[in-house]
Amino acid sequence: MQIPVSFRGRLIGAGLAALSLGLATAVTAPAASAARSAPAAVPAPAASTHPATAYVVNFSSNTVTPINTATGKTLKAIKTGVWPVDAAITPDGKTAYVVNNRWSTVSVISTATNTVVKKIKTGQRYGVAIAITPDGETAYVVNQSSGTVTPIDTATNTALKPIKAPGSAIAITPDGKTAYVANFNFGGVTPIATATNTAGPPITAGSEPRFIAITPDSKTAYVTNEGPGTVTPIDTATNTALKPIKAGKGPGAVAMTPDGKTAYVADQGSTAVTPIRTATNTALTPIKVGRDPWVIAITPNGRTAYVASFRSDTVTPIDTAANTALKPIKAGKGPGAIAITPDGKTAYVADQGAAGSGDTVTPIRTATNTVGKAITVGSDPVAIAITP
Repeated sequence: MQIPVSFRGRLIGAGLAALSLGLATAVTAPAASAARSAPAAVPAPAASTHPATAYVVNFSSNTVTPINTATGKTLKAIKTGVWPVDAAITPDGKTAYVVNNRWSTVSVISTATNTVVKKIKTGQRYGVAIAITPDGETAYVVNQSSGTVTPIDTATNTALKPIKAPGSAIAITPDGKTAYVANFNFGGVTPIATATNTAGPPITAGSEPRFIAITPDSKTAYVTNEGPGTVTPIDTATNTALKPIKAGKGPGAVAMTPDGKTAYVADQGSTAVTPIRTATNTALTPIKVGRDPWVIAITPNGRTAYVASFRSDTVTPIDTAANTALKPIKAGKGPGAIAITPDGKTAYVADQGAAGSGDTVTPIRTATNTVGKAITVGSDPVAIAITP
C-alpha cells in the first residue's frame, strides 16, 4: 500500500487498515464527462497583498486548521469529511481542496470565509492525493481503491468522468498539459492528457514508483522507486522512461529546485538525501541528514532545501549551492510534512508524532534557521498547504 507524501509521516492504525482494505473496492459509476481545452500559457500570479494562510490538514479530528502566517495565530478550525489526508490550493488562492480519505470526497473551502462551500464525491473510497493544473481550471484527485483519477471542474466544483489510472501519487507538468500518476502497488506511471482527460498507456518506470517531481520546463519527470533504490527519469515529450539513476535506500519524496538543475531525493530507509544533476541525470554525493527523511521542501529562491526526518525529530537545512547540510533544527515529535510561505521567510512543519504526542506545527525562520513557538492544531496533522 502507498499513501501520499503528506500522509507518510505516521501510519495511523485505523487509517492504515482501511487504506489497505480499500484496494479491492470496485470502481464507482462515472460522473458526467467534460473535456478541457488545450492549456494556454499561464502568467505568474500577482503578488498577494494579504498575508498567506497555511491550511493544516488534521487526520484524526477531521478538520483543517488555518494559520495566519503574519501573526502565527490559528483561526477557527474548519470541519471536513472523514480522514482528510491531502490538500491543494488554486493558483489564485481563492479555494482550498481537501481530500477526505474515508469516502473519497473533497471538501471545497473558500479561503475568503474559511468555510466549506461544497463537498464533492470523487471515488468509492480512499482518496489519497490531489493536484491542480497551473491555470487553476481542474483539480485531479487520486482514488486509490477505485483505481481512478477524478477531474474536478473548479469553476463549477463538479466531478467529471473518472479516468482509469490506478495510483497513489500525482504530479502535473508546469505547462499544464499532462498529469502523471504513480502506481506504487502494481508499478507503472500513467500519463493523463489534461486537454481531453484521457489516459495514455502506462509507462514502465521502475518498480514501486512512489513520488514524482517535474522540471520547470516540463521536459522531464523524475519518479522515485522504493524497492530498487532508484530514480527513473521520464521524457515527457515521448513518455518513455530513461536509464534509472541509483539513489539511496528506499527513496521516497523528491523535490525540484526552481531552476530545475537539481532534484533532491529523500532516501527514507537511511539518513541521507541524494542530489541528482538533471542536466546529466547523475547522482551526486549523498548528503547526511536525520533518520528516516520523509519530505523535502525548497525555498522559492532555491537556496535552501529543508528535510524533515521523522525519527530524529529534526529538520535539516541543505545549502543547495554547496550541497552541504547545515545544523539540524529541532522540531516537534515526528515531523512528517513541511511547507514554505511564498515569501520564503517561514517553513511550517507538521509534528505528526506518535499517537497523542503530535498535534502541533513548528514554524522555522529561514533567515536564521531558528524555531518559533509551536502552534497547536488539530489531531494528527498530516499535510500543509499555503495560499500564494
